[in-house]
Amino acid sequence: MDDDTTGRRRRFAEAAREERPDLALLCLLIGTEADPMEGEAAIDAAQIELDRLAGLLPALGRGAEPRRWAAALADLLGERCGFRGSPADYRRLESSLLGEVLRRRRGLPILLSVVWMEVARRAGAPVYGVALPGHFVIGFGEPYGSHVLADPFDGGRQLSEAGLLVAGATGAPLTPSMFSPAEPLEIVLRVLNNIRAWAAARPERSEVQLWAVDLSLLLPSHPARLRYERAELLVERGDFVGGAREMEEYAEVIDALEPTVAQSVRREARAARAMLN
Repeated sequence: MDDDTTGRRRRFAEAAREERPDLALLCLLIGTEADPMEGEAAIDAAQIELDRLAGLLPALGRGAEPRRWAAALADLLGERCGFRGSPADYRRLESSLLGEVLRRRRGLPILLSVVWMEVARRAGAPVYGVALPGHFVIGFGEPYGSHVLADPFDGGRQLSEAGLLVAGATGAPLTPSMFSPAEPLEIVLRVLNNIRAWAAARPERSEVQLWAVDLSLLLPSHPARLRYERAELLVERGDFVGGAREMEEYAEVIDALEPTVAQSVRREARAARAMLN
């Protein structure tokens, strides 16, 4: 790992461990991993653009009704600025990178929601993210009181929570607990999960999947199985020794709880080492 990469990773890890993680900064740091040429100037430019957009909102004040905030954001970002998504956006890595979403005004639901939230927050709106299964939306107001849900992917269209409970985006029934506010690090991990899924469907882009896994592992809380995914990727990319070593380390971690799985992982590690012969 070169010095530039080490520096980027250190900054991402430090930002993720702040008492109040900066969601926009973390998403922009993901972008610098995708394109190392996107340095400090690009991060500053994106933050300035979010500030500029917030300045275009009417001064409603925090006491304004949630519907007024939702309508103001939909008018500015959805109508006047053209931020929204389409099925084609799921096929582009850029749709998961905040800087690119700000430039293209297209993206996945979660990245468009980040734009909405960051612009609204800067303007003083009571806003939060809602991580529904298979889709991401935002809420204005009090999560457990008077509030309104909106879908940035559809230009900020206001949603009926009752209707969403009946028909979730994945076809599975939703529960009221699913409408709880998503924490910044939960959002960042979900963004990285989307990038991992995008790259996993494109074996020729395994380097993208690898750095997305690496960043996920730098978050204070992450699925332990990511360590196994990283080991598999190393083997797929020809680092048989490194991959085998990480498989063995993962097997040690899960041995007490899942001895059968640990045994299988150790067999994979031996097979990886045998590829050197």
